[in-house]
Amino acid sequence: MLLVDASVYIFRAFHSLPSSLTGRDDQPLNAVYGYTTFLVQLLEADDDRQVAAAFDESLTSSFRNEFYADYKANRELPPAALEAQIGACREITEALGVATLSSPVYEADDLIGTLAAASDTPVKIVTSDKDLAQIMSAHDILWDYAREIRYDEAAIEAKFGVRCARIADYLALVGDSVDNIPGVPGIGAKTAASLLQRFDGIEALLDDLDGVAASGLRGAKSLAAKLETHADQIRLSYRLATIVTDIELDADQRDIRRRAPDYPTLAAICDRLGVGERLRKRLGVVAS
Repeated sequence: MLLVDASVYIFRAFHSLPSSLTGRDDQPLNAVYGYTTFLVQLLEADDDRQVAAAFDESLTSSFRNEFYADYKANRELPPAALEAQIGACREITEALGVATLSSPVYEADDLIGTLAAASDTPVKIVTSDKDLAQIMSAHDILWDYAREIRYDEAAIEAKFGVRCARIADYLALVGDSVDNIPGVPGIGAKTAASLLQRFDGIEALLDDLDGVAASGLRGAKSLAAKLETHADQIRLSYRLATIVTDIELDADQRDIRRRAPDYPTLAAICDRLGVGERLRKRLGVVAS
């Protein structure tokens, strides 16, 4: 099973390619060009028969905003030049034979997590987002495609100092500036990893503050005090960082069998957008 965090690569293409890449009526197509090129290359390199791409549409309406209004409040909404291209990227994805999912309530991570949790085969997750490491199990791969780095469970533990199952606990302590998850002031990556190597999750930490104080870690007594002071914030951060893996998806949403590309539809999309010859050839369509 191949699961793609599509929005990551759309945003990356938009910010890395020049806005001079335009189509009909000089409308910017830099995100379309970059994302489509990435996706075609990925599909050529991988032969998984189950493939899905998850898109974010819940930037301001995620269920996480219901209990923490400042979740992702530091992120700017997509500019108009990008907003207009996201739909086209999704259309192209579907025409290439890849199932797509999105939700106004759940994020792309949650949709990927739900599909992965139901899989009885190894999963490859294509993303640069470390949060998704928490859903990995044996034989799964986190594939940072742009950097051509593949992480298995051992590589994640070597990188972060904690097991995949403890990534959400790790983020609850260190926070995440990208998603505006607060964490604990003064606790960094090394300290968080050291704590989670000794205690099995944030609840074990908070239930044994005396054990933290006597742990022998540098500044152990002050660490225990920080944990006690910020206990509610730690639990909040954990809720924000934890990926949902039990979304109710219907049979059609769970049907992610890879299909053959729909070349007439791809050609029609290219005609409508005013896509250039090079990308048309990449998609296997010719100008009408």
